[in-house]
Amino acid sequence: MEVLPLFPLAVVLYPGAPMPLHIFEPRYRRMVARCLEYDKRFGLVYHDSDESGPFLNDRGRVGTVAFIERFQLMPDGRSLILARGQDRFQIRKGIEQRELYYEAEIQPYPDQTRPRREAIRAVRERTLELFQAVVQRLDDAPDELPGFDLDTDLSFQLAPTVQIDARWQQSLLELREECHRLERLDAVFQAAVDQT
Repeated sequence: MEVLPLFPLAVVLYPGAPMPLHIFEPRYRRMVARCLEYDKRFGLVYHDSDESGPFLNDRGRVGTVAFIERFQLMPDGRSLILARGQDRFQIRKGIEQRELYYEAEIQPYPDQTRPRREAIRAVRERTLELFQAVVQRLDDAPDELPGFDLDTDLSFQLAPTVQIDARWQQSLLELREECHRLERLDAVFQAAVDQT
């Protein structure tokens, strides 16, 4: 089983999405140093300590592997990093803290089925049309939208654009069918279209 250092934060990282982070706590400075020394990977797990109390690396928690793409050390020891989401994982077993930061044994958390290419492409096209309808209604709509790849999971490409409660985002991350994730996004986009 793979062991991964964990960074609990009150944000959700989706596969493929960028995440800029300011690292200032000593334990996470140490974690980032360890990541840079090895494979530049850590696990980002959603946790709101104000809401849930202290972090417990409980079995079954779902997070996303974060890969450090850029690292900038500040003169006082803090750092700025740009991490990018890779695959989702599930905590198999928390490890008693040998380090200042959290660690856990993890296992992959893939989707349960692989949809037929033609069927999922039609669903992706419908969701993208709804998203574009929302953007066109914005007061400061961009002249051009970023490109989206309809041959890969669209739900994780669009999810970061939705500014909504982090618990909702976490529940989306945990869904194990792209069709179900797209249905959730469709509901949000359709509600936005209906309000305008």
